[in-house]
Amino acid sequence: MSLDADLLLDRRRLKRRLSLWRGLAVLAVAGLIAFAVALRDDAAGLLPGGAHVARLKVEGFIGDDRRLAEALERTRRDDAVRAVIVAIDSPGGSVAGGEALYASLTRVAQDKPVIAVMGGTAASAGYMAALPAQRVFAREATVTGSIGVLLQSFDASELMARLGVRAETIASGAFKAQPSPFRPLTEEGREQLQSVVRDLHEQFVAKVVAGRRLPAERVRELADGRIFTGRQAIELGLVDAIGGEAEARAWLAEQRAVPSSLPIRDIETRGFAERTFGAAMAGALRDLTSEWLVVDRVRALWQPAFR
Repeated sequence: MSLDADLLLDRRRLKRRLSLWRGLAVLAVAGLIAFAVALRDDAAGLLPGGAHVARLKVEGFIGDDRRLAEALERTRRDDAVRAVIVAIDSPGGSVAGGEALYASLTRVAQDKPVIAVMGGTAASAGYMAALPAQRVFAREATVTGSIGVLLQSFDASELMARLGVRAETIASGAFKAQPSPFRPLTEEGREQLQSVVRDLHEQFVAKVVAGRRLPAERVRELADGRIFTGRQAIELGLVDAIGGEAEARAWLAEQRAVPSSLPIRDIETRGFAERTFGAAMAGALRDLTSEWLVVDRVRALWQPAFR
């Protein structure tokens, strides 16, 4: 029994050593591959024939992203970028986030062709991101529109009263603590917040008027928060055509002399080191975790022999 136990112990130690060296090897190979890929991507714009079309993916919640604004500014100054495709699949975001993205894309559109391609959803701030584009494509089933502003809060004062809990608030002014989940909104507070929402809404309407070249009154009729399909949006003048990236490339070739043969490169907000070693480390950690899970299972199987 003692000899068998020693053999099993040696076997377990050997497996651990092998898994460690295997993990280190995976880490080294992943690092080299990621480094080569990142180096190739960074050098593409510097080598002869480095002209390309940049693609910006706008997905999920749209927030105020400083690194995205910086990446778009680099794209605007990059002579190798012949055009920018904004691929949108977003239900919206914050007011400031949509405004910041709109402003950055507007600056890019002053120097380069910008085309918007809507995916499944391009609503609210997602629709705002398409407004600087010279051409907007959508799928027939794209959900878009939702031109409006939303401000939400909740009132838990009745629940707190039932629980015997009372909140005390000391504020510098009558409107400082409104809205608050601890007490109902006053009529004066509601009107003050409504004026803020109206102003933000007018800003959104003005962007649609400028981007789509529609009369302000017509836009206000559509800017009640309604959503539209891509097909409906074309009839209303909110979208230009049905299509995707292939149709966008064809339009760029025909209208802006941007060859369809040019490669497409995604706009990266991560730095060179983060792209290189971040991806490598993530992959290596997954592999190492997998290896150690195998070792743990082996140890669990052999555990009865060591008791």
